[in-house]
Amino acid sequence: MSGEGKTVCVTGASGFIASWLVKHLLRRGYTVNATVRNLSDPLKTKHLVELDGAKERLKLFKANLTEDCSFDEAIEGCHGVFHVASPCTFTTKKDPYAEIIDPAVKGTINVLNSCAKTPSVRRVILTSSITAVSFTTRRSSDEMIDETWFSDPEHCKENELWYMLSKTLAEEAAWKFTKEKGIDMVVINPTIVIGSMLQPTVNLTCGIILDLMNGLESYRDLVGWINVKDVADAHIQAFEIPSANGRYCLSERDLRLLDVANVLIQLYPSIVHRLPLKFQEDAGFTPPYPVSREKAKTLGIDFIPFEVSLKETVESLKLLGFISF
Repeated sequence: MSGEGKTVCVTGASGFIASWLVKHLLRRGYTVNATVRNLSDPLKTKHLVELDGAKERLKLFKANLTEDCSFDEAIEGCHGVFHVASPCTFTTKKDPYAEIIDPAVKGTINVLNSCAKTPSVRRVILTSSITAVSFTTRRSSDEMIDETWFSDPEHCKENELWYMLSKTLAEEAAWKFTKEKGIDMVVINPTIVIGSMLQPTVNLTCGIILDLMNGLESYRDLVGWINVKDVADAHIQAFEIPSANGRYCLSERDLRLLDVANVLIQLYPSIVHRLPLKFQEDAGFTPPYPVSREKAKTLGIDFIPFEVSLKETVESLKLLGFISF
C-alpha cells in the first residue's frame, strides 16, 4: 500500500468523483482528511464513514469554499491535497457569478492559500474538466483536443456557459497562483464521468444517462466519456508518479448521445421505448473532434470500457431507486 504513513486532503469529499477518490486512497493505505460543507448531513457523510478503512484512517472536516482559511485545519500536516470541490451545475437560479463562478474561483484560491501555508504539502492535484479545455472558437475538422487547448472565457461568457466559465477561470487562477508560490500542481481534465455512485443522490453527469433513459434529447455534439474509478485512479497516479506534470485529459470513448442510446439498447433491449425517438440535428451541428489519450496513457491506467461504465451507471441508478425496468 503506497499510501501507508501518508496523509492527504480531499476537498468536497461527498461528491461523485471525490467519494471514489476517498475510497481508493483508503484502499491504498492513506490517511484521508476529507472536507464537507455540513458534517451533520448524512447525505454528505454516511457513505464516506462506511467505506473500508474509514474508521481507522478517515477524518471529516467542515469547510466552505467561500470562507477564508476554511481549509487550513484539514490541510495541516498533509503530504498532498486533492482539490475536487466546486459547484457542479449547468443552471443558475439568479446570479451565475455568485452561485457558480465565484465559489469555484475563490474556493480554489482558498485551498491553494492553505497549501502555501503548509510546508508538508508536496503536490496539489486539481480536478478541472474538459470544459476548461474544449470550449473555444478554435475549430478544425482535422484537429484533436489535447492538453494544450484552453477554453476561451469570452466565448463562454457570450454563450452563457457558466459552468464551463467557472472551470476555465478556476484553472487559470490556479496556474497563476501555483506559479507565483512555487507549488507543484497537476490538473486532471476528465470528460463526462459516469459509473457506480457511492453517494445517495444523482450527480450531474450520471444524470445525463438518467435523462436519456427518461426520453430527453440533448448533447448533439461528440463528447468524451470516462469511468469514475479511472478518474479517481488518475488523480492518485498523478500524485504518486514523480514525473507527472501539467494537465491530463481523460476520455475512454468519444460518443454522441445518439451512440450512447444505441449502446443502451444493446445492453437493455427492453428499454428501447423509453429512449428519444430521434435526435435533432441542424446546420449548427459542430464537427466532432476527439480527445487525445496519449498523455493520459503515461499515468499507466487501462481505462474501463464505455459499455461497462454505462452498465454500472444504469445498475447504480436502479439500485438507488431512480429508475426501474
